[in-house]
Amino acid sequence: MSKKEIYADGIGQIHFVGGMVRFDYVTLQPGEDGAAPTAEGNIRIVMPPQGFLGAFNSMQQLIDKLLEAGILQKNEAAGQTK
Repeated sequence: MSKKEIYADGIGQIHFVGGMVRFDYVTLQPGEDGAAPTAEGNIRIVMPPQGFLGAFNSMQQLIDKLLEAGILQKNEAAGQTK
């Protein structure tokens, strides 16, 4: 069985509609004549709240491992308010 791989530069929006969590993924498209790239929606993933919670927990575990390995660094200023 072959697996399909999808690339996204990020998540454009996450919203909750009709009892489901919806992730709208985007890719950056080059602007004309050197203009800044624009985000263009390319796929939506829809999952129930329990699936969202499981995905969130998996992502948090991966973030913790990346922090331990020094690949990511905590941005202490991001959590502080003025």
